[in-house]
Parts: sequence; C-alpha cells; structure tokens
Amino acid sequence: MSLEEMYPIQTLAIPSLLLEITDSPKKLSVRGTFPTHPDLKFLSVVGSRKYTSYGRQACEALIHGLRGYPVVIVSGLALGIDGIAHQAALDASLTTVAVPASGLSDSVLYPATHRMLARDILEQGGALVSEFAPDWHPRLESFPQRNRIMAGMSHAVLVVEAEYKSGTLITSKLAAEYNRDVLAIPGPIQSTTSQGPHMLIQKGAALVASSKDILEALGIQKEDVVAQQKIPLHLTIAETNVYTLLQEPIARDELVHKLKLSVSEANILLASLELKGHIVERLGKLEWK
Repeated sequence: MSLEEMYPIQTLAIPSLLLEITDSPKKLSVRGTFPTHPDLKFLSVVGSRKYTSYGRQACEALIHGLRGYPVVIVSGLALGIDGIAHQAALDASLTTVAVPASGLSDSVLYPATHRMLARDILEQGGALVSEFAPDWHPRLESFPQRNRIMAGMSHAVLVVEAEYKSGTLITSKLAAEYNRDVLAIPGPIQSTTSQGPHMLIQKGAALVASSKDILEALGIQKEDVVAQQKIPLHLTIAETNVYTLLQEPIARDELVHKLKLSVSEANILLASLELKGHIVERLGKLEWK
C-alpha cells in the first residue's frame, strides 16, 4: 500500500479558530489525523530559512520543553526553522500539523526534500493541511496565502528568527490582525536574524525565554495537564472513544458493537488505529498499546 493510499487526501471541516478570520478559506484538504480535542492549544512556529545554530537550539529546546502538554505545533514544512519545529515536535511526542504552500499529493508536496518529514508527521499521528488543489505547484503568492491559514488556526504564533524583510513577519502581522498572541525569541544583537524578533518585542510581542513563557501565553496550567494526560490528546473524537472502551482488552466484534458505528465505519477506524500502532490484537482481543 502506497503512502497516498494509507493517508488519502480528504476534505477537512474548517477548524473553528480559522472560521474567525475575515479571509477564511472556503475549503481545506487534509491528509492524516487533524487534532480536534477541545483542550488542545495550537502554536504556529515560524522563522528564517537561513537560521543560525542559536535559532535551531532555541527552537528545539523550547519545543522539547512542551513535552506532555496539550500543545499542537503548526508550521509550514519549509526549509529552515519550519522543518526544525516539526522535527522537534515529533521528537517530543507532540502532534504537529504542516501547512505546505503546495497541494498535498506526494508528487507536488513542497519542498521535495521534506517529503520524508511529511511521511514521519503522518505516521506519528499528525496532519498535512492545504487549501490548494491536490496537484497544486507552489507559486510566489502561495506562501502568504498559506501563512494566513497557519496564523488563523493557531492560538499564538512564535517567531524564532527573522530579518526585517522576511516572509516570516507576514505570519506575525496576520496573527496580530487576527487577535492572536505573537511571541518572539530574543537573539544576539549582532545577528541580522534577531532584527525581526526584536522589532516585534518592541511593538508589544511577548518575549519568550523559556517553555514556561509559551505555556503561560497559551493559558495552560500545570494542574490541568495532569488530569488531561490520561487520554492522548492527539486522537480524534472517534479514536478517543476507542481508547476509552479499550481500558481492558475486548473482542473485536464486541468493540464494533459498542462503538455504535456501521460495521464498515468501525472496521476502517480500527484498521487506521492498527496501522498507526495504537492498538494490537492479542489472544483474540484488541487492546491499546
């Protein structure tokens, strides 16, 4: 089975946050599992393609510090900080959503060098999202269009590194227009990639020096997280129902009956969970791994 057969392109209901913006997309496509748990907070992480070692280390450390918290990392699958953010999220077992400036077919997914990263995102329960046709090749205007979706679907936008005249700042500008929190990491004063974050901080963006700063901006309290960790937050509502029912091993037929879905819908759901490695059948019964 090919990757496109395992993770076909489907229509995604426009997320409620994205419906709030004035230029909300008319249609979205998705591959993989778009996270829908109501307690999740979406954080867009953006930055320069020409990142520094400082920017990479800061991005990785801050995202790793969010491990175990109900945070989804959103980025654009681009070279540079985008790819670093996605990989750091995967390493920290956080759900990540990629919004490329292309269609979602394997043949056009941009950039081509990040197609393996896109596969890893899908295999670890994340999603690829686009408003473009499946075979859409990126154009110059595709990037700001994509940026508005990232800003619109997120509760906050974190700017890692950016020069004054950087496309990264388009996302932060849109975030401010959409009444989203803008966060920025300060950097060395002699670095040109610190110019953008420093300008944003001067204009009122929240200065981020630790993962705790991000959690506070997202309104996440530690005591809330302890209760939420019982259920994996990257699951869809249907997958959460399976998780709840599989607190003890259950025969497949009994589980299908309890799900109150059609037999075909239940089997598709269970097959998807098996492919993702969430459930396994042992001694004639299904159990959560």
